[in-house]
Amino acid sequence: MRIGLYLDEPQGPEALGKLRDRIARTADEGFPSAWVSNIFGLDALTALAVAGSQVPGIELGTAVVPTYPRHPAVLAQQALTVNTALGGRLALGIGLSHKIVIEGMYGYSFDKPARHMREYLSVLVPLVRGEKVEFEGETLTAKVGLSTPGTGDMPVLIAALAPRMLKLAGEVADGTVLWMTGPKTVAEHVAPVVTEAAQAAGRPAPRIVCGLPICITDDVEAARARAAEVYAVYGHLPSYRAMLDKEGAEGPAQVALIGDEDTVGAQLQMLAKAGVTDFAASEFGRDQRTRDFLKSLL
Repeated sequence: MRIGLYLDEPQGPEALGKLRDRIARTADEGFPSAWVSNIFGLDALTALAVAGSQVPGIELGTAVVPTYPRHPAVLAQQALTVNTALGGRLALGIGLSHKIVIEGMYGYSFDKPARHMREYLSVLVPLVRGEKVEFEGETLTAKVGLSTPGTGDMPVLIAALAPRMLKLAGEVADGTVLWMTGPKTVAEHVAPVVTEAAQAAGRPAPRIVCGLPICITDDVEAARARAAEVYAVYGHLPSYRAMLDKEGAEGPAQVALIGDEDTVGAQLQMLAKAGVTDFAASEFGRDQRTRDFLKSLL
């Protein structure tokens, strides 16, 4: 299991410079990958093209870019351009987002999200592989080919939690990007479905990228209280709530990796045994002890 970092989104007028510095530190410390979210601040792909192109070597991933506001051909063109800027180091993570965002904020229909993702991948994946597309579905149409450089082995990963989405992650995409999903759920739900789907489709073993909060501390009670406060929203969003329920977790604080080095090390071993290929550590304590521990695992 590779250990990467989930980078906090920097704020302010120097945000891109701060992101470049965070990526540079991550690379200098030997981490093989860094992941950034795409919410309501920096556009993740644009930010990675600007900041990441100044730091060689490290894989840079989006976790994740919402699909509904972007036609798949437009996203393919943007992602290929970014991959070119990064010298082929982009891992494109995409996802549905949530009904409260897509319908409540953007005004798009969130009807039949699995159908949307299947049609989206039917356009996106061939285009990033350098193929032309002639596709007409129920929700999407694309009759286009791209001359954008950057095609090749750029992995396309989808945020997948429900069974139909996990099957798509194995059948069509290159794996899944998870958040707030614990080891029991990965072992019993995520890994079997996505792996079986990839095998049935004759595809390589899928990547399972698992992002979770992490804090090395001796004050476990205080850290869990802090995690409960910081990540409270994820206990209410339906897709994450379903995964927390599968895990038997009361809320996000119960799946956060919290404790001393031995305790958290054992939790990471459980994730690796469950089938996680890439762990993306979200350091909510922001202390040197947590970073030193993660570095010791490299």
